[in-house]
Amino acid sequence: MSFNYRNAGFSILMGLILFAGGIELKAQDVQNSTMKYGRLLRLIDSYYVDTTNVDDLTEKAIVEVLRGLDPHSVYISKAEVEKMNEPLQGNFEGVGISFNVYRDTLMVVTTVPGGPSEKVGIRAGDRIVAVDSKNIASVGLKNADVYDYLRGKKGTKVELKVKRKGEKSLLDFLVIRDKIPINSLDASYMINDNTGYIKLNKFSATTTSEFLEAIQALKAGAKLNNLVLDLRGNGGGYLTAATELADQFLTAYKLIVYTQGKHTDKKEYNATALGELEQGKLIVLIDEGSASASEIVAGAIQDWDRGVLIGRRSFGKGLVQQPFPLTDGSMIRLTTAHYYTPSGRNIQKPYEEGADEYQKDYLKRIEHGELFSKDSIVQNEALMFSTKVSKRTVYGGGGVMPDLFIPLDTSRYYAYYNNLLRKNVVQVLDIMDENRDSFKQKYTDFKTYVDKFEVTDAMVNKIMDAGEKEGVKKEEKSVEFARPLMKRQMKGLIARDLFSMSHYFQIMNAEDETIKKAVEVIAQRGAYEKILSGK
Repeated sequence: MSFNYRNAGFSILMGLILFAGGIELKAQDVQNSTMKYGRLLRLIDSYYVDTTNVDDLTEKAIVEVLRGLDPHSVYISKAEVEKMNEPLQGNFEGVGISFNVYRDTLMVVTTVPGGPSEKVGIRAGDRIVAVDSKNIASVGLKNADVYDYLRGKKGTKVELKVKRKGEKSLLDFLVIRDKIPINSLDASYMINDNTGYIKLNKFSATTTSEFLEAIQALKAGAKLNNLVLDLRGNGGGYLTAATELADQFLTAYKLIVYTQGKHTDKKEYNATALGELEQGKLIVLIDEGSASASEIVAGAIQDWDRGVLIGRRSFGKGLVQQPFPLTDGSMIRLTTAHYYTPSGRNIQKPYEEGADEYQKDYLKRIEHGELFSKDSIVQNEALMFSTKVSKRTVYGGGGVMPDLFIPLDTSRYYAYYNNLLRKNVVQVLDIMDENRDSFKQKYTDFKTYVDKFEVTDAMVNKIMDAGEKEGVKKEEKSVEFARPLMKRQMKGLIARDLFSMSHYFQIMNAEDETIKKAVEVIAQRGAYEKILSGK
């Protein structure tokens, strides 16, 4: 059979001409639309009956255009760009405190170890009443105002006036701002002799280094054979941070995730030969708040049958965004690709009904009973996939479904407790003001504190009385239900002040049903292996 090179060459040439022509036509369409919109703005500016702001109109138009594409393509104003980047970059510049606006007063909850405030002697429980001679107490202070007052460029100075329990007069502090780390790791500790626990709140530029540091610390103090990785409520972050974390559990060359879009080539992310926990039992905790990067990690672990997922169906975000700067310093975050788990799943939940309906997904899950019963979940049989090793059935099209389901607690008596939390009255600042020094002398280590310290009914009653003043009415059964929850939280908050945030979670997690199930699966002979085998 002969091959006609002339015809083939002609066909290829025509194909290239048609392709180039297609690109040129698309470019012309964009140019025509640009001219059309520009004329609209000129007509409005020149002839509209009332005064208008062209910049505002343009911003509104951009927002609406992106809103019609998908729920995750968004416009970010110039003012929002810098603040948006801080949490994922892993640091900001300021004075180094965590705070709470309590009773219209700025309260220092903790100081960052080694940070500017700690260096000059500011401590937990201090009330900051003035910043650079400007009174900020009893003026309706909001959290956003605090950021404006205390954040600033590294090296700049800020004068703070502080009211401290036991001091007759205000204390003056001169704080020099510096870079302050924003941790993505909330807690790390040993649950028992051979099982560690790590909780991540986001996937940022510092997540990998924080995780590795925590693992080394756990290994140094114990025989770390197993890990419970808590990704509940983790809304995601950097794709790179997610792949680096998954790499810690998967052996070399295993596919972690791949991305692909109409205008972007397929890109695969594979595990390397480096990994701190490639062996041992792994439990990953997820829920409806676990999104994006969290789902990349959970999906990879599940698809390779590397660990057991426990909790509830994850959020369902399988879209990749890329930032594009605009001419005035603002930017758009545009969806450019889908991501897929190793089995080929795209776990993006549907958004064809628009952004408003998309945002109601959580309420719909409650209405359908999905958060309370696994049987209420309807999987899309057309999006059925198999895990890579055991060939277990998994599904795409709307979040990662855990291997073991843990229902949301439905007790109606939680309403009273949650109302107290919302009113911000579940506090231990007054207790710490009166007892800080004695507590530190009496409870020199965490074990002694856990064993011997008890939150009294009198302490809880003060909180409930404060809640009543804020309009949270007592009801006997609700009070009875809330009392042990409040005692545990107050004990945790005091532990955070005396020791660290990890110790707070260690106390709060002691009665966590999902963590209890994770420990049971690890400890019960054959349970972990049976789940992963799919039998």
